[in-house]
Amino acid sequence: MSSKPTSASSSSPVLEVVGLRKSYRNPLTRKKLEALKGISFEIEPGTITGFLGANGAGKTTTIKCLLELAFADAGEVVYFGKKGLSNEAKAKIGFLPERPYFYDYLTGREFLKFYASISGRVARHELSSRITQLLERVGLSHAGDRPLRGYSKGMLQRIGIAQALIHRPEFIILDEPMTGLDPDGRHEVREIIREVANQGTAVFFSSHLLPDAETLCEHLVILKKGELIYHGRTDALMNQMASSWRVVHQARPGGVSEAQTVADIAEMQTCIDKIRASGGSIVEVSPQRVSLEEIFVKMAFDKKQSPEAQP
Repeated sequence: MSSKPTSASSSSPVLEVVGLRKSYRNPLTRKKLEALKGISFEIEPGTITGFLGANGAGKTTTIKCLLELAFADAGEVVYFGKKGLSNEAKAKIGFLPERPYFYDYLTGREFLKFYASISGRVARHELSSRITQLLERVGLSHAGDRPLRGYSKGMLQRIGIAQALIHRPEFIILDEPMTGLDPDGRHEVREIIREVANQGTAVFFSSHLLPDAETLCEHLVILKKGELIYHGRTDALMNQMASSWRVVHQARPGGVSEAQTVADIAEMQTCIDKIRASGGSIVEVSPQRVSLEEIFVKMAFDKKQSPEAQP
């Protein structure tokens, strides 16, 4: 899991979403389709939040509404404590869409220079060094002076991430940032995301690559058919959905440790009570977790699964 600066917990959220609703009309039947059904969540500074959901869950619609590429029917979006996407807020946000369009006649260096100039947050005297630094960080130092039309899909994804970071944003939205990357590239992007979060930047990214989300994300926002079905800590969700618990104990202080596996939290509490009542001591209690991918499949496709969110 990622870590965040200790000051982040005392800061106000970089993003608050309250009761967001969005509907579309089917162009053939004119039937109203609810894409978002009053979802609410928030993102804290310095945290990495994964945005998960099956195809059609409403992730893309949510991101469009956050960035005013589509307008919600109801609800509020609050950036840095102020309602709406003001110019001030835009200057603090980095964004990489799932299918970005790049001016392919520009070189990688020219591309980053263009986006740095429109952000208004990169001083002219540091522009060259900032571009060089980012090209090196995303593994494109060798291609900085080549036109983008000669970049592979993975290289375009890397330059897109550099573009989202060029102006040192306080909040980054990444839509499927691992798309098109080989395993080495995915590892590098994960490390970049960790670095910017540790520097205090909030990262909100959607992904279908659940092992990446499990590795990276301290918090999760999960949608199902336009409804929020989980918003909270990743570890709380995985503990809550643990398949069993392992209790390690000693019959007497300094004695041999013994391990016992129990089926659920209730049985685990009973086991601990019995050990303590007999004079034993608890050495360790740990959940025997299933993967986030297994949990997600249960939540997304099983109507009975609806875990409670944890702050």
